[in-house]
Amino acid sequence: MDKTDGQKGREQGQPSGPGFPYWGLLLGIVTALMINGLIFPRVGGNRIVPTDYGTFISKVDSGLVKAVVIEDSQILFRAGTADGKSDTTYRTGAVNDPRLVERLAGAESPNKDGKILFTSKTKQENSALLNFILWWLLPCVLMIMLWRSAGKSLKARMGGTGNFMSFGNSGARIYAESQIKTTFADVAGQEEAKDALMEIVDFLHNPGKYRAIGATLPKGALLVGPPGTGKTLIARAVAGEANVPFFSISGSEFVQMFVGMGAAKVRDLFKQAGEKAPCIIFIDEIDAIGKKRENSIGGNDEREQTLNQLLTEMDGFDGTKGVVILAATNRPESLDKALLRPGRFDRRIQMELPDLEGRKAILNVHLKKVRHSDIDLDLVARATSGSSGAEIANIVNEAALRAVRTGRGSVTTEDLEESVETVMAGAQRKGKVISDREKKIVAYHEIGHALVAALQTDSAPVHKITIVPRTSGALGYTMQVDSGDQVLMSRAELLCRLATLTGGRAAEEVICGTVTTGASNDIEQATRIARAMVTRYGMSEQYDMMELETMDNAYLGGDTSLSCSAETAAEVDKVVLGMIREAHEKARELISANEDVMHEAASFLLEKETITGEEFMNILHRHCHPQGQ
Repeated sequence: MDKTDGQKGREQGQPSGPGFPYWGLLLGIVTALMINGLIFPRVGGNRIVPTDYGTFISKVDSGLVKAVVIEDSQILFRAGTADGKSDTTYRTGAVNDPRLVERLAGAESPNKDGKILFTSKTKQENSALLNFILWWLLPCVLMIMLWRSAGKSLKARMGGTGNFMSFGNSGARIYAESQIKTTFADVAGQEEAKDALMEIVDFLHNPGKYRAIGATLPKGALLVGPPGTGKTLIARAVAGEANVPFFSISGSEFVQMFVGMGAAKVRDLFKQAGEKAPCIIFIDEIDAIGKKRENSIGGNDEREQTLNQLLTEMDGFDGTKGVVILAATNRPESLDKALLRPGRFDRRIQMELPDLEGRKAILNVHLKKVRHSDIDLDLVARATSGSSGAEIANIVNEAALRAVRTGRGSVTTEDLEESVETVMAGAQRKGKVISDREKKIVAYHEIGHALVAALQTDSAPVHKITIVPRTSGALGYTMQVDSGDQVLMSRAELLCRLATLTGGRAAEEVICGTVTTGASNDIEQATRIARAMVTRYGMSEQYDMMELETMDNAYLGGDTSLSCSAETAAEVDKVVLGMIREAHEKARELISANEDVMHEAASFLLEKETITGEEFMNILHRHCHPQGQ
C-alpha cells in the first residue's frame, strides 16, 4: 500500500498534519498578554468607577474611605457604603491639594488607629534593557520561530522535498543509476569522443587494474563543441554505461543574487557527490561560472567566489573514490586558465560537427524510432552537410510529421529531402502571391546561380532548383550537394563560390535588364567569404600570410574583429571589392555566352516550379559541354 505524504513525513522526522503553526500562534498570544500585564497593570480585581475630586473629599470626611493610592496623574481609592455591606474602587483626577495628606492622616476612620491607609506611587520608566527586550528582541524571536514553523510545515506538505529556506542546497538534479537508460549506442557520429570517455567508464567498472599500475582516474573532462553535437547526451551515456549516479546542474544555477550563495551550492554539490561515490557530476554551460577572472576592481564577486570554491573542491576531493566531473561549453576560450590545468580538467574532448559517415550513423539511430521504407542514407547525409546531431534529429522528426500529413504510414527519402529544406529554409509558402514578372526574375536569378556553378570545375554539383517561396523569406534557392565532406578549400574553389553567388545578380542584369533586392543574401555571403580570404586565410597577394582579423566564439557563429590600423582596413576593403568585382564579371560573361540555356531552363523552371539537378544538366548538355574556366 502506498504511504501518504503525512506518513512519509513522520518517517523522516518531519512534522505532519495541516502544517499551520498553532503552537507558535499560542505562544505569541500568551506573550502578548504578559506584555499587556506588565505595561498596563490593573489595581486589584474590581471594577474601577470614575468620579470627581469633590466626591472623594466628601467620602474622606464621612469616614467611608478605607484605602487611597495617590499616583502622578490620578487618585485611586476604595470606599464602602454607609451600611458597610460593599466596597467600590473609585478613580479621580489628581489635584494640587496641599492639605490632602493632613486630611487623610487626621480624619476619622474605621481603622483602629483613626487614620486612613494611603500610599503614593511614582510612575517609573522601564530600563533601556527592558524596553529593548520587550519591543525588539522578543518580537524578532517570535517572528523567527513562526517563520521556521511555517517552513517546516510547508516542507512536510511537500513530502519532505521542499526547498524552503534551503539557501545552501546545490539544486542539482540527481539521477540514480537505475534511472539512466542512455548508453553509447544512443550516441552516434562522435566515435573519438566515445573512445576517450570509454576509459573513464572502464575505470569506474574495474579500478583495480588501474590502481595496480599506479594510474589514477582523471578528475575532470571538458566537452567542447558547437551547440547540438551531443555533449549532454554523451555525459548521460557515460553514467549509463558506468551504472553510477548522475548529478546534473547548469552553470547558471550557481549564480545567485547574494554573495557566497554560489560557493555554498558548490560545497553542497561535492558533499553529496562524495556521499554517493562513485558517481558523475555534469556541469552544463560551465562558462557561466568559469569565465576568466578580471584584473580590474569591481568584477563579479559572486561569480569569482563561486569559481574559487569550484577550484578548491576539485583540488580537494580524492580521485580514487570515483567521482568524475564532466563539463560542457561552447566557449572554451573564455574559461579561466586555472580551471583548465591538469589536475582539474585533465582532458579536453572535442565534439565537432559529424562528418558524412557520422551523419549516416546519426540518421540510423533516429530512423530506428520511426517507421520508414528504404532510405537513401547517402543522399540525405550529403544534403545535411554541416548539420549537428540535434538538427538531424529534428530533420527526421519533420519527415515523420510530413508523412503523417500526407497520409502515409512510413517515412520516405522524399520526406527527408523536404524536411532538410524545411529545417534550413523554412516551410513552403504556397499561398504567397507573386506576380508573373517577379516570378520570372526569380526563375532567371536561380538559373543564373545554377549555370555559373555548372560551368565551373571547382564547384559542387547542382542538386535542386526551386522558385517555391519559403517562410524564411527566400523566394527560391539553388541547392548544391558535394559528393563528400571537404575539410580544406582551395583559393580556386572559394573564387568559384564567389562567382556562383554573383550569378543570380548577373542573370538579372544580362537577361532582365534590372537589379532587385533578391540578391541581398548573396551579397552578404560573398562579402564574408572574400573578406575571410584576405584577412584570415592569407589568399591575397597584397598581404600574403598576415593576420588582419581575429575570431572569437568560433562554435557560436564567430565574432570577428580587425587587428590592423584604420589605413590597412581601408586597403582591405579595396582588395575585397576587387575580388567580388572580378567574380561578378566572370559570372556575367558565362551567362552572356549561354543565354539560350538560360531561356530554356528558366521556362522549364517556371512550368515545374521545382526541377532536379539532373533535369537542369540535361538542358545544359543539349547546348554545350561544361568546361573549366
